[in-house]
Amino acid sequence: MQNFMMNRRQALQLGLGSMATLGLAACGSKSDTADADAAATDKTYLIVTDTTFAPFEFADETGEYVGIDVELLAAVADDQGFKYELNPVGFDSALQNVQTGQADGVIAGMSITDERKEVFDFSQPYYDSTVCAAALASGSIASLDDLKDQKVAVKNGTQSSLWAESLKEQYGFETVTFDDSATMYQDVTAGNTVCCFEDTPVMSYAISTGNVDFKLIADCGADSEFATPYGFAVNKGANAELLAAFDAGLANIKENGTYQQIVDKYVQSV
Repeated sequence: MQNFMMNRRQALQLGLGSMATLGLAACGSKSDTADADAAATDKTYLIVTDTTFAPFEFADETGEYVGIDVELLAAVADDQGFKYELNPVGFDSALQNVQTGQADGVIAGMSITDERKEVFDFSQPYYDSTVCAAALASGSIASLDDLKDQKVAVKNGTQSSLWAESLKEQYGFETVTFDDSATMYQDVTAGNTVCCFEDTPVMSYAISTGNVDFKLIADCGADSEFATPYGFAVNKGANAELLAAFDAGLANIKENGTYQQIVDKYVQSV
């Protein structure tokens, strides 16, 4: 996952379902068209996401899911008029659910990579990111050079974990894999691992909000192969109409300023 991701004057209502409907055009007789329109109106897409990946998706103090991905999806659906349900299942489970047809799409700070393009169809990029390493603010780890013979935490299936794997031989550390960011941060805080590898906007947000008492010790840089954009995704060859609607809505909310309002709401303090 990467560089990051609202000063939003008019807050979006983030119901996890019940959005306006998307009218999909169909060819045929009047009867066929009416039936197709009714089916489209009744369709509710199941979109999956991560459980904790602030500032992109996370539960607020009331338990409601918020964040860049959550508000972005709401804005796109509102612009395009389709209904959806958002289900936070964790990153690995989200990818599996889409691949097996249990969900229609995924928005979870998901890096667009050549490997993933083999099994997913991606939207246009909606956020550019780098990946970084962070350690306890009060600890002795100040750079990658301090990681020799140490254990570091990584999150399974992410660009940041791939970056860590590419560095482990050079810097002589061992990686320990976790399923979510929160558990990974806890392990570093407890001292079981000395640092963690994470998407830069996510770590920067966690530090700026006081969610973790960490410091950045390294960043892969914008020119790195591990600095990749985020995209909305569907299973390869499936839900083309949903992907097209997302792209159209994304273009519209970028043009009318809604996109920047959403990003600024979460990234301004990073």
